[in-house]
Amino acid sequence: MGHTPHRVGVYFGLVQFLFTLTWTVYVIFLPRLAAQVGIPKAYVPYILMLDQLVFVAMDYTMGVAADRAANVLGRVGHIVLAVTIASCLAFLLIPFVAAQSSLIFFVTVLVLWAATSSVLRAPPMVLLGRHAPRSQVPWLAALSVLGLGVAGAAGPYLTLVLRGMDPRLPFALSSLALVLATLGIIWAEQTLAKSGEAAPGSLDAQGPESGQSPAVFLAAILLLAIGFQVHFSLNSAPLYSHFLAPPQVERAMPVFWIGFSLIMLPAGKATERLGGIAVAGTGGIVAAFAAWGAATADTVTMLLTMQLLAGAGWGLVLTSAVSAAIAIGHVGREGKLTGSVFALLAVASFARLAIVATELLKDPEYAPLLTWLPVAAWGTGGLVLLLMFVRYRTKVAAAVSQAP
Repeated sequence: MGHTPHRVGVYFGLVQFLFTLTWTVYVIFLPRLAAQVGIPKAYVPYILMLDQLVFVAMDYTMGVAADRAANVLGRVGHIVLAVTIASCLAFLLIPFVAAQSSLIFFVTVLVLWAATSSVLRAPPMVLLGRHAPRSQVPWLAALSVLGLGVAGAAGPYLTLVLRGMDPRLPFALSSLALVLATLGIIWAEQTLAKSGEAAPGSLDAQGPESGQSPAVFLAAILLLAIGFQVHFSLNSAPLYSHFLAPPQVERAMPVFWIGFSLIMLPAGKATERLGGIAVAGTGGIVAAFAAWGAATADTVTMLLTMQLLAGAGWGLVLTSAVSAAIAIGHVGREGKLTGSVFALLAVASFARLAIVATELLKDPEYAPLLTWLPVAAWGTGGLVLLLMFVRYRTKVAAAVSQAP
């Protein structure tokens, strides 16, 4: 594996880390900023739902646009940089606009930020799919996604540190850091282009993603994403509260992301050998088992262990799903497929926020369903992907048996 492409993967991980931190800062301060323009706290989930709808539309749009731009070397990097600068400017303005108590202007800036920030989701993955040697894509994708895990683990602690602070400073610092980091995107595109691209090879060399149905793959990803949203965002804190006091619950939440981060690099290696569909399917089954174990845990030690395992399962899913999307879309639809994956993650987040906004968690009829929904969603999504992998292996075996 070339040393330079490895550095590009680390760079993408840094960008994803900083991008995710901006979202964390936004969520921390949104209730206070919304109150300044007259929006009650009860309506904050609806603002977040609007953000997710914007992500759904823009993730797909940005992915398709990146596919078209990737035909000219250097164009994706320049587009990402320009749009990111606009996005960070909008993000920087959010607390200042809120201070002016202008509701329409405030919502407009929020939508502009959400729309432009999508440029840092699918387009960088297009660069990996178009320019990196195919054998290195899983490893580089793992390094990229690692930034999400590290930021997720830091999120609860960041909440404790920033609580009560003037929002203008963290908004300004996170905007500046993300712009400075994104300045390297043109270097990353040129470096990947120099690393060359592997030849497609035979059916077996192309991997389990060859000839797979994008629709079935994306349906499985949606199920897996719903499992993650319900388990981590809705179920984890109540499960911890059975054993821990509220301050301890906040400190325990990053355990999931620790498991996520620890599995990233092994997941990249496993994806190189087995393909993204097999690893994502395995991750879904592991996460489903962990969700069941967490729901039935009778000690805090067992719960922490299951949360660590659930994070590892989701890490297997997310890392290999990105690699699989790139492979299924190769050549020419990498952005469309990866953009679709990110869009479905936003759909799942929208569904979770809708559950919160409608207060279904407080309804005793639905509470048991939410407890077991991650088990069903993760398990079904994982099983679908594993069946896709078995279908591919059967196809390869039949081709080999018929060879002269």
